[in-house]
Amino acid sequence: MPHINLLPWRELQREESKKKFVTILIGVVIICFASMYLLSSFYSGLKDGQNLKNNYLSSEISMLDKKISEIRNLDKRKENLQQRMRLIEELQSSRNLGTQIMDEVAKIVPAGVYLTKLERRGSQIHVLGRSESNNRLSTMLRQVQSSYLLERPSMQGIVAGDQSSRLLSDFNMEFYVKPFDQIGEVSDEP
Repeated sequence: MPHINLLPWRELQREESKKKFVTILIGVVIICFASMYLLSSFYSGLKDGQNLKNNYLSSEISMLDKKISEIRNLDKRKENLQQRMRLIEELQSSRNLGTQIMDEVAKIVPAGVYLTKLERRGSQIHVLGRSESNNRLSTMLRQVQSSYLLERPSMQGIVAGDQSSRLLSDFNMEFYVKPFDQIGEVSDEP
């Protein structure tokens, strides 16, 4: 038996094992590339789908932004119109304010009090006059406080009159016309 040579048989087996190994290796590589390609195409499809959804949402958001800006513009126009309406309403109601002030001053001035000067600066009314007694002036102050149109009376000064047949004291008084919204609330009530 020493003359039997097993080398060619081993060489054939090695060659066959190499071919098998290379075949299995090529199969594994092909399967890996195929699975990578399938996974890549699957995730690319998901990515493309998400991009389509994002583009749709972006277009809808831009349309909603345009609508929101239109609504804001409409709100500004509405606010401007309401402001104009309030101004017109205020002008309409204050159209007769001078007459109402004169009527109210005539109501609050008691007998024995004589006005020599009545001056209006904005909402402030400055009154100069003469009075027979201080009690009549205090009555006038109380009537200003209870008036629907006038408020915040303040006596600036009283100067006693000189010795004459009738003693008259000079006085200086201020009061204010109530703001428009307070006048409207009070005058609307029956």
